[in-house]
Amino acid sequence: MSHQAITALSTVLRPRVGLSKSRLETLGLLVVGMVSARTVNLAHIAAERPGEARIASTYRRLQRFFQYVEVGTDWVLPLLGDLLALRGSWTLALDRTEWMIGRHEVNFLVLAVVSRRFRVPLLWSLLPHGGNSSSEVRIALVERYLARFGSGTIRLLLADREFIGDKWLKFLDDRGIPFAIRLRENLRVVSEDGCELTLFARLRTTRRTRFFRGRLWNDGKADGPLLDFAAKRLKDEWLIVVSNCPARRALAAYRKRWAIECLFGDAKTRGLNLEDTRLTDPRKLDLLMAIVALAIAWAGRTASDLLGPHEPKRKSHGYLAKSWFRVGFDHIRNRLRTNPSDAITSWLAIAKPQKKQRVV
Repeated sequence: MSHQAITALSTVLRPRVGLSKSRLETLGLLVVGMVSARTVNLAHIAAERPGEARIASTYRRLQRFFQYVEVGTDWVLPLLGDLLALRGSWTLALDRTEWMIGRHEVNFLVLAVVSRRFRVPLLWSLLPHGGNSSSEVRIALVERYLARFGSGTIRLLLADREFIGDKWLKFLDDRGIPFAIRLRENLRVVSEDGCELTLFARLRTTRRTRFFRGRLWNDGKADGPLLDFAAKRLKDEWLIVVSNCPARRALAAYRKRWAIECLFGDAKTRGLNLEDTRLTDPRKLDLLMAIVALAIAWAGRTASDLLGPHEPKRKSHGYLAKSWFRVGFDHIRNRLRTNPSDAITSWLAIAKPQKKQRVV
């Protein structure tokens, strides 16, 4: 890693992040360092810093960054939008990732953009407890997204079985947000003809894919929106998806939800080793996640620029030899050691003046 990459990145960030020159250089060091060292651990990042500065001094500088820097809520969202060149509409996925730091449980609720090339966290909330999130927390997270982009940018919102609830689904439907959310088999549903059964009982004699319309049963009533249900028989269980868009489309698109699980792998053991952090303060963890999001977006954009209209090579079994993230990630790490100016090409591209485009 060289000073050249850190300085160039700091220059790109200067008009976009309201920090002093020294703090911007530290931010650049964090982004470049965590990719180069393949960890978010501050001690390892400090050892990556080029030059004659003492490692202990650099480590203390990184600590002070997390201790004192205040950049505001969702400061990284416009940067991610520029780096990923988000235009038009896209698919979002909602899920949680959690791990333990000693006896302290870290639990992030993450809203990510997922596509064939990108899987990048856009917004997140740090839950003060372990386990599932409440409808209120999910709604607040999506409201933050809508304040920046608008509901017209959401092609489809995907979520797993824990993200259900009348209030939550009604909010999505009322705001015109298309969604496809998986359901548990023991949930009760009232069909259009007024028949109230669990999903398991309704599908017990079905041997193939089935579609129907109905409402979720909750607290002895079914006063939620009328939704489409799609059920597909898997090997040992049912894949049941509820949606406010055509059921066949929702069922076909739901497989893209797995991309957010791959994203968590990119942020953890397959990439940046997010679980290596020793930070436990919520404000510091929020800042760390924003920096991790920048690093993941950088890798994705680099892979996209590197491959152009092509895709990574596939093995004989048909799967990619490397993910888009890994192609960009490996390229950046190699170039940081051999040709630093080439490593930051994707950042320099967003620094060029462009005509403003309205996202609808």
